Amino acid sequence: MSINETKKSFLEKETTRREFLKLSGKGIGGTFISLSLLNLLGCTNPNVEEVAAFPLAQGVLIADRSKCTGCQRCETNCSLANDGKLMPYISRVKVSRNYYFGTEGPKIAYWKEDGQFGNLLMSPETCRQCAEPYCKKACPAGAIEANEIGARVVNAEKCVGCGNCTEACPWHLPTVDPETNKSTKCVNCGMCATNCPTGALKIVAWDEVKYAMRKLGYKAV
Repeated sequence: MSINETKKSFLEKETTRREFLKLSGKGIGGTFISLSLLNLLGCTNPNVEEVAAFPLAQGVLIADRSKCTGCQRCETNCSLANDGKLMPYISRVKVSRNYYFGTEGPKIAYWKEDGQFGNLLMSPETCRQCAEPYCKKACPAGAIEANEIGARVVNAEKCVGCGNCTEACPWHLPTVDPETNKSTKCVNCGMCATNCPTGALKIVAWDEVKYAMRKLGYKAV
């Protein structure tokens, strides 16, 4: 079967965001967690009700939108650390594409919505490291593998640059480098969190998350 036939076969399968989230990890992965839980994890802001949290191999990457200024330094550091060049387009963490209107794009009442033209809340996005990733299933070359810490990464030697992984991901996070024709994907290096000037990105160990969940009466996974 050709690459185009494989892509068509996969993408024609009807899937919903709810179905995807059932496969995207355990517990709070791929969802929003309450401010009360985040308070126990060291993220506090009375003006924000929820922040995005996604599962990583070694813990959870919490993106506190109330602290993100949209400086895009995370994108710069990510591409420099992982690709040796300054190319925000291929960054594993995405901020610039959501800068003006948030993750859902322009709306009629845009001034009430996320982004620079709205409520000024930025929307950093990064790989969910799903338990059963669609990107891996869609790759005809089997180029997406788990590394030593469990992160789903791209094996550049196998990648054919078809872009199936990008289209299969509900958040379109894997990105094909136009110069190398190889897909790029988060490797859980933490460079974005380490160099965030406001502390908007933070990696929290799963043990800390489970402890906080138990304190609040959640069933920890």
